[in-house]
Amino acid sequence: MRQVGLILGSREARPLEFWVAVPEGSYLRLDDLVCVEFPHPEPSLGNVRYYGMVDEVFKLYEGKTFDTDVFLAERQLLPVSLAYIAHVQVTRILPEEYLPPSPGAPVYLADEEETLGLALYYERMGERKLPVGLLKNGQVAYVNFEFVNGFKGGHINISGISGVAAKTSYATFLLHSLFHSRANPHPSTTKALIFNVKGEDLFYLDKPNRGLREEDRQAYQRLGLPAQPFTHVAFLAPPRRSPGDILPDVTRLDARPYYWDLVQFCREGLLPFLFADRGTMSNLGFLIDQVTERLRWLVKDQEGPDLWVDDWGEDDLGKTVDFAGLGRRRIASFAELVRYIEYKLLGPEASEDEEKPKGDPRWTARQARGTLEAFVRRLRASAANVEHLIRGDRPGQPPRPLQTPAQLSVIDIHQLHAQAQMFVVGALLQDVFGRKERDEYKGRVFVVLDELNKYAPREGESPIKDILLDIAERGRSLGVILIGAQQTASEVEGRIVGNAAIRVVGRLDAAEAERPEYRYLPASFRQRAVILPQGTVILHQPEVPVPLALTFPLPAWAMKQEEVEEDLSASALSQLID
Repeated sequence: MRQVGLILGSREARPLEFWVAVPEGSYLRLDDLVCVEFPHPEPSLGNVRYYGMVDEVFKLYEGKTFDTDVFLAERQLLPVSLAYIAHVQVTRILPEEYLPPSPGAPVYLADEEETLGLALYYERMGERKLPVGLLKNGQVAYVNFEFVNGFKGGHINISGISGVAAKTSYATFLLHSLFHSRANPHPSTTKALIFNVKGEDLFYLDKPNRGLREEDRQAYQRLGLPAQPFTHVAFLAPPRRSPGDILPDVTRLDARPYYWDLVQFCREGLLPFLFADRGTMSNLGFLIDQVTERLRWLVKDQEGPDLWVDDWGEDDLGKTVDFAGLGRRRIASFAELVRYIEYKLLGPEASEDEEKPKGDPRWTARQARGTLEAFVRRLRASAANVEHLIRGDRPGQPPRPLQTPAQLSVIDIHQLHAQAQMFVVGALLQDVFGRKERDEYKGRVFVVLDELNKYAPREGESPIKDILLDIAERGRSLGVILIGAQQTASEVEGRIVGNAAIRVVGRLDAAEAERPEYRYLPASFRQRAVILPQGTVILHQPEVPVPLALTFPLPAWAMKQEEVEEDLSASALSQLID
């Protein structure tokens, strides 16, 4: 090990922190790991070894009184000495004897694999070392996979400014590591789903990145990961609104359109995901649950895709309603289903007495007319946003990521209305969580969800927020791990962020960096978070007492169409022609 200084004697040296005087010709930087060893006062106990990380460095002239003395010193008119000092936060003491280190003890740079591993507890992780980036000195940074897969902890939360913090790039890098690292003993049964919320950026994850440089390939080699795009990827997109064949609303030709039929919508209880503001009225939530149960009861013996009912008054017949069902009436679109629910709640429109209850009491659950009308208004408003996603003309093709051979499923929602996005995310998470609860899938499932503050805001309640809370609090025991991302963690429900074992921070807004949600970072790291360059993140994990500043290589997969490296081989061209 290379000596880089001595423990300072002019400042207090404590068991958990000390200062280092750096001699001329040497240097210490932020994030450097150091090691100190000195004899135990009890000779029979041998030496005590300290490991720590540099979290502050500075220089100053000693012997000067005034600020302008620096000009005299530069002209050699004033005798001064240059002091180069570093502050070290202790990460580990071996053996665990909390003695203050002795001033004058030599300090060594812990840049070798063995000493660095002891400083960051890598030997405790054993075979569960999951590579998550590169340290300043080029060494690989690891987290304990047991704090990712739910065994000891679970969930990852990523914060940072959009466009600078590279949250999505780092989330896909983590998925790549999960799929290919030896830390994961069951990669073949590990699945992930990621929601595409910006353009069609994630629709090229299976294409190589033409911007990948040789230094990036070497970085992947050091990480023990292949420099290749994702394989076994399924791309799903909502259908276009145009009539005729159902086609995905994206440019990628092999993407599969997803949608639900009316029977699936009712049977799976998806109605609540159309109401993001159920907390605004005290009885609205109760009415939503009541109607959801009536719809589930309505379709118990039906196969779909359309619905048949036998209790819709003739004065409310729609133009598309037919009588082919022996006295029953067919509901073939979501708009018709909304009209049917309106009829069951408010009764016939032609009724004379407006104040008299006219709805079906089995549906209204004795709610006041104001509550019923509020429900109907919200449901009517949703029809235009989701009618192409909930349909009665074709058997449904909802996204089922746990029932496909694909390891990674990309679900596009970027062109959907915000209400439709809520519906898709809520319906899909409910399906995944329900299947894991019923033990229908044995492997781990990682859910990557950006804009977490929109789906689980700090204030208010909604069905999708309830599911995300369920995943955050019970998901790790079931094998459902949330990789959530947002610009500002302060706007996300605290229980979701608090349950994340691994927290990652990219470039932060200066005001956001001072929020209490980031108090787990030392002050120097919060200051650095404001100026972090793209591709650098700060990672905090339970097993290492200090955060780690990391870089990660350029994604080996394309994150947008311009990055795609075209495959001009004969086989690729032949496949394209076919």
